[in-house]
Amino acid sequence: MEEIKRADLKKISDVLYEIPKGHRADMRVPAQIFMNEAMMEDVIGDKSLWQLANVATLPGIKKAAFAMPDIHQGYGFPIGGVAAMDIHDGGVISPGGIGYDINCGVRLLASTMTVEELAPYLPELATRLFNKIPSGVGKGGKLRFKAGELDSILQKGAKRMLELGYGLPEDIEYCEERGCMDVADPGLISPRAKKRGADQLGTLGSGNHFLEVQGIEEIYDEEAAQAFGLHKGLVTVMIHCGSRGLGHQTCTDYVRIMMNKLPEWGYDLPDRELIYAPYLSQEGQDYFKAMAAAANYAWANRHMIGHWVREAWQEIVGGSSQLRMVYDVSHNLGKVEKHRIEGKEYELVLHRKGATRAFGPGRREVPEKYRHVGQPVLIPGTMGTSSYILTGTEESMEVAFGSSCHGAGRRMSRSQAKKTVRGSELRKQLEERGIIIRSDSDPGLAEEAPLAYKDVDNVVNIVDEAGLAKKVARVRPLAVIKGG
Repeated sequence: MEEIKRADLKKISDVLYEIPKGHRADMRVPAQIFMNEAMMEDVIGDKSLWQLANVATLPGIKKAAFAMPDIHQGYGFPIGGVAAMDIHDGGVISPGGIGYDINCGVRLLASTMTVEELAPYLPELATRLFNKIPSGVGKGGKLRFKAGELDSILQKGAKRMLELGYGLPEDIEYCEERGCMDVADPGLISPRAKKRGADQLGTLGSGNHFLEVQGIEEIYDEEAAQAFGLHKGLVTVMIHCGSRGLGHQTCTDYVRIMMNKLPEWGYDLPDRELIYAPYLSQEGQDYFKAMAAAANYAWANRHMIGHWVREAWQEIVGGSSQLRMVYDVSHNLGKVEKHRIEGKEYELVLHRKGATRAFGPGRREVPEKYRHVGQPVLIPGTMGTSSYILTGTEESMEVAFGSSCHGAGRRMSRSQAKKTVRGSELRKQLEERGIIIRSDSDPGLAEEAPLAYKDVDNVVNIVDEAGLAKKVARVRPLAVIKGG
């Protein structure tokens, strides 16, 4: 591994640095990193920039290999990585560019109550949410589906859950891809993956996944906030989770399939974790259709959690108070999209790993109600810090294929965090600040301590200044529900 040093980075602007194409003979395009001087120490020294330079070697890659300001080391691709391959010019698809937690994403619900109005109910609501929505490693849920039933969910995603009587029609309308990728093929998901997913719909899982009750503390863009139905003091609920064991197993399965083809394909990989297949090959198409099925499972999962959040809300708060869907955005997904590069339109397979779509005004993929302001972009912080709601811009379509970051981004490994922070002490500190914590794992809390992450305010300011997305609102945590 050739370490990327500070001297290897060319400064393009205060929020953009580049590893030039000429840095290595095998780079087809430059590698660009959205960051500022304050982030430099967090990035230099780990494998993430080397991984980004490796991404720039992939066949069919267009424009540049991009890293969002939440960049950190991942499998093959850095987390926070964005790459677009021309499917008609030898473009490839790489499971490492999408991630193990296929279609991990964030769903935002908005209430009809203010922070002050909810305050008397909040402790009981937090407990009810924790008891109602299973969380933790390998934790199963209240629903268990047989093979045929699960196949229907893998085919139709959130739409199938609506057919079964869960959720509301608006949950589909305000979800990326309307909660379903039509190319999904459940037959390409292995029996082992299906077994792992049979009882995990409606569950949070562990790690950085969470459910958070929040209050809007700042509005930056009144027009966009009004379009999204948000105002200062309003209570929101944010759900962050993905495809659980089914998605992880699907990625594992197809990494193995592609690795077995490596001798036949004869690829000279800079890193074996960067295994890929030609997008139009049988293996590439099989993976894409399996990935789509796992993505549908993730949308169904967040849909079910949203349904049970509403149930818990009614049980504790009752009355006429409602929870309305604002948006659901994905951040570990591969998509075929059309983009213009220097005036010419290309059909590209977009890899966004730990990166969120951020389409600007006018794109047909954006719900009609939001189309005049752009797509909502949801960037969660950590348990003790703010999260942000932004919107895509016209500039974002030109900058990095309509992409933004997906969170604060780790600066410390989970094992490091546990050595540095005591979970019980962190719980106490957060509760002293008025943040209710519901988690049965102090080590799990320590892994996700705020100091283990980059400064989310700085990360989001870079996104805003670089034109990747525009700030709309900032929310603060009131109650956090996590698994261990």
